[in-house]
Amino acid sequence: MLSTLLLPLLVGGAARAATDLSQYVSPLLGTTGGGNTFPGVTRPWGIIKLGPDLDSGTDAYSGYLSNGVFTGFSLTHESGTGGAPKYGVVSQMPWSGNITNPLLDLTASRTVADQASVGYYLATLNTSTTVELAATEKAGFYRYNFTGAEETRNVVVDMSHVLPSFRGQGLGQNYIAGGIEVFADGHYEANGTYDNGWNRSPDWTIFACGRFNQLPSSMPVFIGTGTTLTAFGQSTSANGTDRLGAVFTFPSNTTTIESRVGISFISSSQACTNLDGEITDQTTLDELVNGTAQAWNDEIFSKITLPNATDADKEILYTMMYGAFIIPSNKTGENPLWNSGEPYYDDTFTLWDLHRCATPLWHVLQPTFYEEYVRSLIDIFRNEGYMPDARSSFFNGRTQGGSNADNVLADAYVKGVRGKVNWSDGYAAMVKDAEVTPVNNDDPQAPDSSTKEGRGALPDWKQFGFITPTFSRAVSRAVEYAVNDFSLYQVAKGLGNTADAAKYLDRSAQWRNHWNPASSSLNFTGFLVPRNADGSFVAQDPRYCGGCYWGDAYYEALPWEYSFGAIHDVATQVNFSGGPEVFLNRLNAFFAPGNNPSNSTGTSQFNFTLNNPSNEPDFAVPSLYHFVGRQDLGVAQSRFVADTYYFDTSSGLPGNSDAGAMETWWLWNAIGLYPLTGQTTFLIHSPRYSMDIDLGSGKTLKITVEGGDQHTAFQVQSLKINGKDWKKNWLTYDDIFERGGTMEFVLGATASTWFTDGQLPPSPGAPGIAPLNITTS
Repeated sequence: MLSTLLLPLLVGGAARAATDLSQYVSPLLGTTGGGNTFPGVTRPWGIIKLGPDLDSGTDAYSGYLSNGVFTGFSLTHESGTGGAPKYGVVSQMPWSGNITNPLLDLTASRTVADQASVGYYLATLNTSTTVELAATEKAGFYRYNFTGAEETRNVVVDMSHVLPSFRGQGLGQNYIAGGIEVFADGHYEANGTYDNGWNRSPDWTIFACGRFNQLPSSMPVFIGTGTTLTAFGQSTSANGTDRLGAVFTFPSNTTTIESRVGISFISSSQACTNLDGEITDQTTLDELVNGTAQAWNDEIFSKITLPNATDADKEILYTMMYGAFIIPSNKTGENPLWNSGEPYYDDTFTLWDLHRCATPLWHVLQPTFYEEYVRSLIDIFRNEGYMPDARSSFFNGRTQGGSNADNVLADAYVKGVRGKVNWSDGYAAMVKDAEVTPVNNDDPQAPDSSTKEGRGALPDWKQFGFITPTFSRAVSRAVEYAVNDFSLYQVAKGLGNTADAAKYLDRSAQWRNHWNPASSSLNFTGFLVPRNADGSFVAQDPRYCGGCYWGDAYYEALPWEYSFGAIHDVATQVNFSGGPEVFLNRLNAFFAPGNNPSNSTGTSQFNFTLNNPSNEPDFAVPSLYHFVGRQDLGVAQSRFVADTYYFDTSSGLPGNSDAGAMETWWLWNAIGLYPLTGQTTFLIHSPRYSMDIDLGSGKTLKITVEGGDQHTAFQVQSLKINGKDWKKNWLTYDDIFERGGTMEFVLGATASTWFTDGQLPPSPGAPGIAPLNITTS
């Protein structure tokens, strides 16, 4: 149970109040088993993500590993990411005894498991030292407790520290240069410049300002190459490309040292301003922990309340909410690249993952943040030429498939987000994605076209109406480009641009040109396969995808999975598959155990089903049952995934969290809806329990559950929306979210005939447009 992971809620001897929803959260969820979540301390969307960095010879994507040795505790991390580590900069490391070379042997193992609660982190080192961490938005707080023999106490500040990568893909971060200066009052100001990481970014710089609660007895700076010192002495400043930092030494009878550090991406003086404005020399650890818990309560957790739920229900729900709002990072006022009155959000990793479930949830639970995020995407386009599909350290990259910021903007537009969004500029950004091929950034893993931004395979998409093997990830891109073009259609239609609307609606049907009706698997025919420039199809077993990676035709999913991917055009999928009954059987085969013959396709194998709950392309597939009138099977399959692959343990996610994408899929499952991004449609599933959702501006969605059980009796028996009997298996944003509303469910163990009006969910893709004439081979 999650309760076994929770810190006993005692910090400085004061227990948290029973009404504190943060007490139900375990930041350790997803830290093992490939979830890669960040368990350290942070506030919602905070720049500071202060936590441990460990080394076991494998990539520590968020800094944390359950094994290995501590190499430092740094102020910046991401959460739930893969590919290669990012950040892990501005590090401190406590050490007892004389240090002759701070570049050597400064590692420690843990003696007991780390403990984490919202706003607090505790690590116990085998050097008879404990490390306690707390944070605000732009500053971090360290408390070191030394319990060993009396010898000199040290805190090593290493500005050349980064999270390394061991995968051998050329994605490891590099320390480029930096500087550090220590002052007579014991504080230091430093900077470091770094590059690379998963998004292959060029140089970026961070500034730090640190203060201690007592004056060090000495403060030597060090410079070195590799493990060899070139200078280590009482000089007060150092600059250069060699590794550098400073050692702050305190008397041997010191038992506790506190350090507070502010950061900025603008200047050292701004880092000091950020620090002194958020953590003063009078601020206590308890105050910081309680302030962070309160921020999460006020801004995040209070948005969903459970009037009748058990503690176990609250533990998993609020833990999932926590994981969903760690990143992106709100760097408004800290953008070194341009001055703007617009918000600035960084560390989007990635919209390929997030647009399916996360961004629609951000809109529902955090409408102010969501509008700011949309404005930030558009402002990045204004200043850099393209919106990002992913962005970190002030740099776009990497784009895995389509230009999925288009989907985010379309979803916001059709659901009425206006506010301060400049939709003229927003649509211009979308058109740029759809019409202008980005400059190739020569990514060695996919050298054919840009992985930085935009749509690198546009030449084929515009010339042929499909994407040839000239371009990597051809089939994946074709599906995503079609959805992206549908997004342009939605906004163009809303803006009254009828010519563009017709154009992009037609282009949104081009995924059909990859459909080979002769391709067969498991007694089903018709799958999306690669296609040559002469129109011929490339032979492809739909249960295999080659490497499922950057250079392949299918990215991180099988042909079976991508053949369900045109979420705007499901009616055509049903038609191409042979009609509703065949499509139903096809879905059943997708979820049947034993139909995936290989565990080496690049996908996680879950009972060898074709369904892969560890990866985002399959998020919507259980909901496709709704389009053939079998909402009950959609509920059953999605509830099976939620109950089988999500656990209340540190390994409780089915795969990489992907910046909270996994958590948001589970949260929609708990709410009992599934969003179709870029449309106003939500598919009705079955809520896990009664809940009240604060929609902002005084609006509330009240969901009640009568009868049933969330694990064994979750089928809908009847539903009332806003007091009226509801007979459709879908609803729109206006029905319950625009003004608030009520959903009253009666649940039971078996499927019922509640869905009786026969009106299937809308499938707004282009009607009547057939695929191009085909040549099979």
